[in-house]
Amino acid sequence: MSWMVGSRFSRRAALGFGVAMAAAVAVMQPGTSSAQETVKLGALIPLTGGLQSYGEGSMRGVRMAVQQVNAAGGLLDGREVELVVGDTQTSPQPAVDAAQRLVSVEGVAGIVGALGSGNTIPVAQTVSSTNSIPQISNASTAPALTTLDDDDFLFRTVPSDAYQGVALAQIAADAGDTNVAVLYVNNDYGEGLAEAFEESLTEAGGTVTRSEAFEPNQASYRSELSGLAGTGAEALVLIAYPDDGGLTIVRQSLEEGLFDRFILTDGMKAEGLLTEIGAEYLEGAYGTAAQAMESEAGELWRAAYEAEYGELPPLPYIDSAYDAAMILLLAIEKAGSTDGTAIRDAIREVSNAPGEVILPGEMEKARELIAAGTDIDYLGAAGDQEFDENGDVSGTFEHWAIQDGEIATVRVFDPSAE
Repeated sequence: MSWMVGSRFSRRAALGFGVAMAAAVAVMQPGTSSAQETVKLGALIPLTGGLQSYGEGSMRGVRMAVQQVNAAGGLLDGREVELVVGDTQTSPQPAVDAAQRLVSVEGVAGIVGALGSGNTIPVAQTVSSTNSIPQISNASTAPALTTLDDDDFLFRTVPSDAYQGVALAQIAADAGDTNVAVLYVNNDYGEGLAEAFEESLTEAGGTVTRSEAFEPNQASYRSELSGLAGTGAEALVLIAYPDDGGLTIVRQSLEEGLFDRFILTDGMKAEGLLTEIGAEYLEGAYGTAAQAMESEAGELWRAAYEAEYGELPPLPYIDSAYDAAMILLLAIEKAGSTDGTAIRDAIREVSNAPGEVILPGEMEKARELIAAGTDIDYLGAAGDQEFDENGDVSGTFEHWAIQDGEIATVRVFDPSAE
């Protein structure tokens, strides 16, 4: 089910998604007149389910790109961009259903998303690649995406967990947490990151006493936690999402006195840790998340975000959502059409060096350069976004921690340089 709504949805989305949404919703940007005169960009966003805490942020990132491009004159000789959103419900089948509707009913030229790897992979295999629609995920980090048979229609603007596992093991070893247990959500994201972390920590001389998967949305995880605590582990590495069991696991660990030291990942970097658990109980907990080094591109994007929405929240994947949308929109302009294969073939042309540098918000400059036949190189808010032959990007990571009641950045670093 999907329906069209006007700019009121944009205002509501900016305040938060408090109501359950159906499998797909369409968001028409202000000023759009008719479907025939627009270029449709799809977005697969978790408005509900385990990743809904990240849905609002990703929506803002995508919407920013669409608004900036429309303000700069649109695409393909003045056609406005229409953003069409599908709710993945953070579940594979609803994600596939929403994607199919974006492609078959709405006729989108490209798709931003999905966020979870367990949603992105089936969408890429059964919808985007089979229909020749380019798809760029802003948050899917499972190593399995690298070798996926997707006919080069799947890209991502975040680094693989093959790198995050190394980064997480490095900061754990530096903190002296070398005797740990791992509890991970039973999906591609959880399994891939757990394996990468254990391999890296073992190489660093540490020990994973036990690594175990959990099923999301259970009322109790006390049995799993008791078993892990019984291995003698001194800290718990939790690879999860806040709304599918992550917060429950942390709460029950504390209530039962099983673990009071937590090492977390990007999926758990959410304000719910502070508001629903209590910062005083989690002081010193830390983790990793993909984050770019300070750059001119990042500063420009942050300023634009804060002018539109206010203070940037401590959530990952907002800037990478913006980048995914901008790259698709630049590729459409470069391709000169909404043909999916032509757009796919233009993605590396607009995002990889060499070329005239394009920063966030510089669509008008990009259009002029493309029209003149000049190569461009988009430098993103979340990093340089240089896609390799697998559609992957390298990247740097934030070491974040709960300090003095807040989620704070300790440092941003490149694990390959450590």
